[in-house]
Amino acid sequence: MAVRKLAPEDMQPESFVLSPETESFADKEIAKYPPGRQASAVIALLTKAQEQAGGWLPRKAIEAVAAKLDMPAIRVMEVVTFYTMFNLEPVGKYFIQFCGTTPCVLRGAGDIRRVLERRIGDQNHVTPDGTFSWLEVECLGACSNAPMVQINDDYYEDLTTENFETLLDDLAAGRPVKVGSQIGRIRSEPFEAVNTLQDPALYDGSVVGAWRKRFEEQAKAETGEAAAAVASIPQEAKAAKPSAGRAIESDAADTPAKRAKEGERPISRTDQKEAADPSKATKVEPKDAGAQPAPQSSKSYVATPKKEGEAVPVSPTTPEAGTPPAQAETRRDGSESKPGVTVDKDNKSS
Repeated sequence: MAVRKLAPEDMQPESFVLSPETESFADKEIAKYPPGRQASAVIALLTKAQEQAGGWLPRKAIEAVAAKLDMPAIRVMEVVTFYTMFNLEPVGKYFIQFCGTTPCVLRGAGDIRRVLERRIGDQNHVTPDGTFSWLEVECLGACSNAPMVQINDDYYEDLTTENFETLLDDLAAGRPVKVGSQIGRIRSEPFEAVNTLQDPALYDGSVVGAWRKRFEEQAKAETGEAAAAVASIPQEAKAAKPSAGRAIESDAADTPAKRAKEGERPISRTDQKEAADPSKATKVEPKDAGAQPAPQSSKSYVATPKKEGEAVPVSPTTPEAGTPPAQAETRRDGSESKPGVTVDKDNKSS
């Protein structure tokens, strides 16, 4: 996007005041939004201010809109410099936006441009009488009726060198002009005679039937191809290697799965009888209440002394080997000590 700047200071008016009509319009637009959201009406007010200023927005008009909406002027300036529909320099009474994109160029937009350059001058140049100025813009959305231009708020389409010259003459003389197509076309209908969709077969259903028949034949052909592909597959798959020397798979001996497959009970009656015999049940020997469990390990959990030959002091919390955790003294932090070894007075561990 090109850099958009305000007009030079020598072009700027000394003051700008919103007209009563613009003030009334602004009040109606602001009332559409909740209190404190009046900034949402900024584009509508800028458009109206541009109309009042003669087709462009001087600095004082931007500041007047900012004051009306209680907005910082820089915020309104950001909107003005972003949207190309706001003109930042003076324009003619009839501001011509010339579409120079590909569809229009293919239909003769180059000839229209040459007319503009010859009669008005360069872009952004206003004729001495203030009647015309023009600017090349991107696609204006009337590609089917190219080439075309937008003059102020109206479109003029299907232009040729001759009818465009006539259009400019009529505007300069103040004569009424026709908006839209300059060759009598209504909207985007085909030019002159209608040459499409004239075959009666399109409306009697015969074409639809032909398409249906085509689809049925195509489906039948695809079905035949699928059947042929299936028929080409061998009925018996051959092993990749000779079967000689390879293990022959056989069903597992009497298994619950095999019994169920053959319709028998998964568990034989003999197995059920043996399982129900109390004489063959597993017996559990009773434990002596006073018996002590065997120690978990005979290894010592006492740390190695720091210096060689130095005895490890006996800790009151270190139980003897084989002491159950439940009978061991509790540490200060509440955890149970691990089984350790005892140390006698001669510093001999056992």
